[in-house]
Amino acid sequence: MDCVHQIREGSQAIRGMMLESHLHAGNQPIPADRSQLKYGVSITDACIGWETTEELLRRADQELRALAATRMAAA
Repeated sequence: MDCVHQIREGSQAIRGMMLESHLHAGNQPIPADRSQLKYGVSITDACIGWETTEELLRRADQELRALAATRMAAA
């Protein structure tokens, strides 16, 4: 949401955003017995889970659509 805030404040340097997302939040080490791996949990970087991803994308879309509409009306 910091990127959205920067865009709302007038930054034109931001051209895209990336979310480290997976089905479930967090990460896990690779165990010796790989059958112990949890489905949907990253084995590299810690990620946000699906619910958080969906919420962030919806909020960003809502705020940026409103901003785009305001800017287009002013043009």
